[in-house]
Amino acid sequence: MQSLVILGIVGFLAQLINSGLGMGYGVTSTTFLLLIGTSPALASATVNLSQVGSQFVSGFAHWRFGNVDWKVAPRIAVPGAIGAFVGALLLSRLSTEAAGPLMSTILLGLGVYLLLRFTVRGMPRGALGKPLRAGFLTPLGLVAGFMNSTGGGGWGPVGTTALLASGRLEPRRVIGSISVAEFAVVVAGSAGFALGLGLGGINFHWVLVMLLGGVLAAPAAAWLARAVPPRMLGALVGGLIILTNTRVLVDSAVLPVGPAGAYAVYGAVVLAWITAVGVSWRAHRLDREAERASEPEPAAR
Repeated sequence: MQSLVILGIVGFLAQLINSGLGMGYGVTSTTFLLLIGTSPALASATVNLSQVGSQFVSGFAHWRFGNVDWKVAPRIAVPGAIGAFVGALLLSRLSTEAAGPLMSTILLGLGVYLLLRFTVRGMPRGALGKPLRAGFLTPLGLVAGFMNSTGGGGWGPVGTTALLASGRLEPRRVIGSISVAEFAVVVAGSAGFALGLGLGGINFHWVLVMLLGGVLAAPAAAWLARAVPPRMLGALVGGLIILTNTRVLVDSAVLPVGPAGAYAVYGAVVLAWITAVGVSWRAHRLDREAERASEPEPAAR
């Protein structure tokens, strides 16, 4: 019972992070599942299945609010689904000894990306521009979908960021289109895991409580976006993911540093994490001051 409550909280927090950053559900929840000893393939399968319901609701909401570019969503969803299916089959066929370090390495890379992305540059911004071509969307979908299955997350960090960086789509349409496409990605990834692992090893109680936690987080997401600066949230989450997966790599001897070296590595990670959060907070305050300075003064009566 205690583990189910914890998993429900994980689903809740992961959805809050995802709502605050437009990414992070898979990376956060998969990292926790690995931490409690779940095999990499089952961790990713559990996360994919728990997202099927939430992504359907999310995609439907974005469609109703007019946030979806239907020239983009299906063109990135199809290759994304293919990449997710192939990635799920690959991860299902790897031994736990090989898959664990692989997934932790991918998650570590995504954590470093989140930490640097939101510490150095803050929230990504896009702008209207030229139409996005299949030569850009197809490989992007394949890579992001593959990463989403093999790394337990990656569709948002890879897909959302690339579309925003292209400067050719409004931010709200980027997030809406990626959310709609992600439904196809998690369904395909779940199908790949079902084919590769079967359904017998998946704990559906875990899936349901994580899904419930994500649904309950939806009303609180708006509060989070206002109360916690996204720039700081990105740095906090990125540092946590880096520290957790560094420990996995040290314990599995992928990083052969020895006991003394391990404490030195952990200390360096924590110091960098604290520094990044401080830099993010300072940058957030400077951004707010700049916004206030640019606001027109109220006209004198």
